[in-house]
This record gives sequence, structure tokens and C-alpha cells, in this order.
Amino acid sequence: MSWFNHRSQLDSAPPVGGPLRRETVSPVPVTLRGEAGAAPLLAPGELHFSVRYALPEYVSFMWQHGGFLIRRRRVGRFTGGWLLVRSTAAAALHFVAQGRASRVYEFSVDDHGIIRVCGTGVTLVPWSDVSAIRRYSCGYIVVLKRGTLPIPFRCLNGAQSRSMDAYAAGVKAAHH
Repeated sequence: MSWFNHRSQLDSAPPVGGPLRRETVSPVPVTLRGEAGAAPLLAPGELHFSVRYALPEYVSFMWQHGGFLIRRRRVGRFTGGWLLVRSTAAAALHFVAQGRASRVYEFSVDDHGIIRVCGTGVTLVPWSDVSAIRRYSCGYIVVLKRGTLPIPFRCLNGAQSRSMDAYAAGVKAAHH
């Protein structure tokens, strides 16, 4: 018996080959503040859209978001410029190396969180993992505890953009 299949007598897990144990996380719905004295409003309904990123668009997201992060650190102009060029170039290299331009990502956004599906797997992001939703010239960046999810404006219609603005306001209110 290999070490991975070995079980101690104190282990109460299901037998090998049985269902996997998984930590359950209850969803944290995003609520928006209503008018003074009114009950909080629930976040907008579900959004469904697909994204196929292009390198120039992705580089634009990373340039703008990197600039925001570097300005917050208040480093010198030369150092900040060097950091911005280096981080954007690294993001572009990773984009190409991971073949992101060839994938179509299907997004679902609702009051439980964000689901991103592509050919390589599914990413589930509860709202408790979202730090902010920032709006840039080319779209939204959903800032996670570990990483970001860019969402281009071209993939959203007017109602979906308004819903994303409402989700952004809800996340901001939840963190203040």
C-alpha cells in the first residue's frame, strides 16, 4: 500500500475511492445600501457573458492597474516607470505563454460570487474573496485576494455594465 493510500486508525474520512471531503463556504451576498433608513437592496441579478482576450487589451488592463498600484506606493517617477514597464512586460509574457488569447472564458456573476469557465477548468470566486472592482478605460478589473479578473467593456451590454457598477458599489460598501 502506498503512503498516499495509507490510513491511520484515527482517521474518520470515507474509504479510499469514496466521496472527497470539501470545506464548505457559505456564500456572502453583496448588498447595496439603499436610501437612508431603507433596508439594503440586493445586488443585481445574474450576469452571463463570454470573453476572449486580445494581447493589446490585456496589456492595457495590466498597464492601468499596475500604474494604480505603483502610484499608491509612492515610489519615485523613474523607479515607478521601471516597475510599470517590467510588470506589464511580465504580464504580457505570461499571457502569451499561457495561451490566453486562444481561450474563451464564460463568466457568470450573481449574488453568490463569480464563476469563470474555460477549457482548462472552472474558477469559483465567492464575494468574500473580492477586494474591489476597479473601472478602467477598457473595462473592469475584479481584484481578488490572489490575482485579478479583467472584464472588457466590449463583452458587456449597457444593462450588464450598470450591474457591474452596482456590484462594484456593493463590494466597496462591504469593505468600508
